[in-house]
Amino acid sequence: MEDVNPIPFTFRVIAAIALLVLLVPVAIVVLAGLNSGDYLTFPPQGFSLRWIKNFFVSPTFLPAFKLSFALALATSIISTVLGTLASIFLTRSVSRSREFLRAIFFLPVVLPGVVLGIALYVFYIWSDVGLARSLTGLIIGHVLVTMPFVIATVTASLVDLDLSVEEAARSLGASPVQAFMKVTLPLITPGISAGSIFAFIVSFGQFELTLFLSTPNLQTLPLAIYSSLRYAFEPTAAAAGIFAICLVTVSTLISTRLSNLKKLLSRR
Repeated sequence: MEDVNPIPFTFRVIAAIALLVLLVPVAIVVLAGLNSGDYLTFPPQGFSLRWIKNFFVSPTFLPAFKLSFALALATSIISTVLGTLASIFLTRSVSRSREFLRAIFFLPVVLPGVVLGIALYVFYIWSDVGLARSLTGLIIGHVLVTMPFVIATVTASLVDLDLSVEEAARSLGASPVQAFMKVTLPLITPGISAGSIFAFIVSFGQFELTLFLSTPNLQTLPLAIYSSLRYAFEPTAAAAGIFAICLVTVSTLISTRLSNLKKLLSRR
C-alpha cells in the first residue's frame, strides 16, 4: 500500500506559499548586502563582498552586533534559570495562585513590545532606582520578554516526565535536590536547551522594547540598522542583516535538533 500523506494538499500549498512569503524578504536582504553599488538598492547593481568587509571595520555595526550578542547571551542565561524554576513551580504546585502566576509570566508575550517598553521606562523613571537607560534595566526588560519561551519549553518537558523515576531515586536514599539534579534535570535538558536558544533569538532581535530602554551608548544591532536605514541608507546595514540572519538560522537549527533529541533518545 502507498503511504498517504496525512496533510491535505491544500494545506501543503498554503504552507509553501507562506514559506515563500517569509523567505523572499530574507533573500532580498542577502542580495542587498552583496550589492556592489554605493547605495542600498534592489535589484543589486552587481555582486561584491565590499559591504561585508565594511561591516568588520564599521564603528557602528560591529560594536552593535557584539552588544546584541552579549546582551542576548546574558538574557538567555538568566531567563533559563528563572524560567526553569518557574516551570517546576507551575507544574508541581497545587496552589490556587498557580494559574494566575502562569498568566502573569506569559503576559509580556501578549502585550505589544511598544506598550511594554513604555511601561518599563515609566516604571524605571517613577521608581528612581537607577534602571532607566541602563544596561541592567535593558537586561531586565529582555528577561521579561524571553522568559515565557523558556517556561513553555521546560513545562512541556516536565509534563511528559514520569515522576515515578524521581520518586524511585528518593526511595533509594537520594535527597530531593539530588534526585532532581541526577534524574530529572538530565531528562528535561533538551527542553531547557531549546528554551535557552529561543530566548537568545528573541533577545537578539528585540527592537520595540530596546528602543525605549537603550541609550546612544547602548545601541544594539536592530537599533543600529534602524538608524542607518533612517538616515544613511548604506548597504552595510544589509550586510549586518546577513550576519544576523546567519546567527538566527544556526540558533534555530540547533534548537530544532535539541527539541528532537528527546524523541530520538526515546526510540533507542
